[in-house]
Amino acid sequence: MKIIAGLGNPGKKYDRTKHNTGFMCLDNYMAKKGLSLNQNKFEGLFTKEKIAGEDVILLEPQTYMNESGRSISQVANFFKIDPSDILIIQDDMDMPIGKIRIRANGKSGGHNGIKSIIRDLGTEKFNRLKIGIRHPENTTVVSWVLTPFNNEQQKLMDTAFSTSEDILADFISGKDAGYLMNKYN
Repeated sequence: MKIIAGLGNPGKKYDRTKHNTGFMCLDNYMAKKGLSLNQNKFEGLFTKEKIAGEDVILLEPQTYMNESGRSISQVANFFKIDPSDILIIQDDMDMPIGKIRIRANGKSGGHNGIKSIIRDLGTEKFNRLKIGIRHPENTTVVSWVLTPFNNEQQKLMDTAFSTSEDILADFISGKDAGYLMNKYN
């Protein structure tokens, strides 16, 4: 069994903002598969599906970004899922808009959602699908991450979301992080 969790903040105020890249990516994947988050439990919205023969939990924590780990660890503990079978979809300010990078483990890189997951899982050994949103040029970090993408930026993100569909399919089919990094980084 696997968990694929998109990170973001719940509520209309944050809908379609850069910090909700994880939610948007997962929403795109689910729309293409005709799936929806139909359960509200573990401080998150989720669905449990059979995809390509594998049991998969698609999850969007509703705890706000800085406490995402609470929801993810509750699901992982309840379903007894090893951290190596978890893929977190996150935004990353250290990469250009729309650039994708896979990581198998490591520090948080200053991302508060990832810090929370490391704290609550008790390990750094979980997979990440990082999607670039770049650093702000003429505004604060908070203002930048809480604003939507403009049309040009959204086109780059749409391309990243399309590539992410293939990454998620490979992850679900059992491809390990080494394979994913070689293929997509």
